[in-house]
Amino acid sequence: MSKSKRLNVSSGGAYESVFGYSRAVRLIDDIHVSGTCAPADHEHSDAYTQAKAVLDVIEKVLKEAGASTQDVVRTVVYLRDIDDAEGVAKAHLERFDKVRPASTLIQVTSMLRPWQRVEIEAYAKVS
Repeated sequence: MSKSKRLNVSSGGAYESVFGYSRAVRLIDDIHVSGTCAPADHEHSDAYTQAKAVLDVIEKVLKEAGASTQDVVRTVVYLRDIDDAEGVAKAHLERFDKVRPASTLIQVTSMLRPWQRVEIEAYAKVS
């Protein structure tokens, strides 16, 4: 990738064109993955299952941007209900146990859709 090129990665989510954003952006060696929620087919899933689905989407867009979960240096996790922290932490640990990125966990009052339980941002550095 050229040092001056910007790469926008779409996950195909319908809201990307409504809001005007990319699922991920790579500029030089930095990759920023937007806040990501589970796809609509997880409407009735628990927080653990939603978090795993979110991390699958993040892993896919990182790959499209030329990175992997091994390159993740920071995550930010938003929960609607703090009681879901244990399940979401379990999914995060399963994906990042060997990487151990810096991370923040925040409870929020709402998300775009009422069934969404977790949203995760990720930041990666590719060397």
